[in-house]
Amino acid sequence: MREIVLDTETTGLDPSTGDRIVEIACVEIVNTVPTGETFHVFIDPQRDMPEEAFRVHGLSTDFLRGKPLFDEIADAFMTFIGDAPLVIHNAEFDMRFINAELQRCKRAPLLMDRVIDTLGLARRKHPGSPNSLDALCARYRIDNSRRTKHGALLDSELLAEVYVELVGGRQAALVLASDIQIVETITIISIEPRPEPIGPLIELAEENAHRAFIGKMGEKALWLKYLPQ
Repeated sequence: MREIVLDTETTGLDPSTGDRIVEIACVEIVNTVPTGETFHVFIDPQRDMPEEAFRVHGLSTDFLRGKPLFDEIADAFMTFIGDAPLVIHNAEFDMRFINAELQRCKRAPLLMDRVIDTLGLARRKHPGSPNSLDALCARYRIDNSRRTKHGALLDSELLAEVYVELVGGRQAALVLASDIQIVETITIISIEPRPEPIGPLIELAEENAHRAFIGKMGEKALWLKYLPQ
């Protein structure tokens, strides 16, 4: 199944007050395996970058000036995601921003029923534990040492690995690999018959009691085939 792992960076926390998307990235996975296909753009928000947001992702007003507008990349973005489910961490945040940008472009919004929120998955799987992307990387021993600041593409790549762990994909793969290894190492051993059969180890009284029990089963009893005549 094709899914799209998605992340955004923004100028702030609320699109209704004028905050905008400044970076968007998507990573394609098929059956929870990254295919190497990605979509990644920086976007000119046509406004200043607040210091609080700059400290989070390091994208300055000067760096973003002259980058494409969201309207200019909207068609390519929609084509890339197609109708695939969207895997997003804290999905409500990103979806509010994406739909606000789509609304500005007079395009139809994306529906939440196609979204898989990994924050919700993590909270159900690890109740009471920290479930930020960094915390989940630490839990699953995923190397996030490059993540000195938030970045949409890197965060999408890390989230793809986290998502595999949350849905049990890697564990299932390991079990399958283990099963295959066991099958490959089976050795068939031929057993030579004994030169002389081992005699019966039961006493005569036990044998007679067994014959009497079998005799009660009638002439068609299966055991009669194995009794010595």
